[in-house]
Amino acid sequence: MKKIGQYFLHGLLFLVPVVATVYVVYLIFTKIDGIFHFAVPGAGFLLTIGLILAVGFVTSNLLAKRLLTLIDRLFARLPLVALLYSSIKDLVNAFVGDKKSFNKPVAVALDGEGRLRVLGFITRDDLQNLGLTDSVAVYLPQSYNFAGNLIIVPRHRITPLAANPAEVMKLIVSGGVSAR
Repeated sequence: MKKIGQYFLHGLLFLVPVVATVYVVYLIFTKIDGIFHFAVPGAGFLLTIGLILAVGFVTSNLLAKRLLTLIDRLFARLPLVALLYSSIKDLVNAFVGDKKSFNKPVAVALDGEGRLRVLGFITRDDLQNLGLTDSVAVYLPQSYNFAGNLIIVPRHRITPLAANPAEVMKLIVSGGVSAR
């Protein structure tokens, strides 16, 4: 009976991440495919990918950059839209593009001796506009969650990590159990 319990646990440990991943990919695929109502499954998904590529190609053009700047300024001036647009734009740029924000992994000492630390990413080195001359902004992602906390930390409590930012993020998000 003990062996059956072990087999069940091993099967569960293997199947849960596989099935959950397949299910999430399936949901994303069907949602995107459902944007356009084609009779052929996958046609809407391919059209969406094609549209994204086409917009990427067009916006790489110098003339399109002027249009993008105009749209950017317009959205930045609309009261409620500006907050939403700039927040989403900053979040997307934090993960991809030229202005990646999570590329400076650090350990933050929570106690005076530096024995208790948390891992995070410096998102802003200069906080003088807030009157905080010797502090930095550190984002602390949460494990198993797409949330986190922004903390303001005295610079002397920061230890830069000579580590791959993606590996540090993976370690944090997995709750420290991520294997290399």
